[in-house]
Amino acid sequence: MKNTITITMDADKLSALTMYMEQKNISAEDELAKFAEQLYQKNVPQNVRDFIEMTAKQQSDRKLKKKKNSGENGVIAADVSRFGE
Repeated sequence: MKNTITITMDADKLSALTMYMEQKNISAEDELAKFAEQLYQKNVPQNVRDFIEMTAKQQSDRKLKKKKNSGENGVIAADVSRFGE
């Protein structure tokens, strides 16, 4: 699950930042996401990051397994109206 962080910035500064970043073909959102990841890496202990990663992988594996199993037990629909002819 992803959450959103909202920041405030002076409108003129944001406009200038956007203009110059567009010239370099980069986006403020991408740069902020990179910075947020750096903050996470810097401030969250390694063992906690490992636990979060392990938990996310388990959840992903469960979803994948559930999706795979639902295909095996799914209902198959067919047009049987022509069989009586």
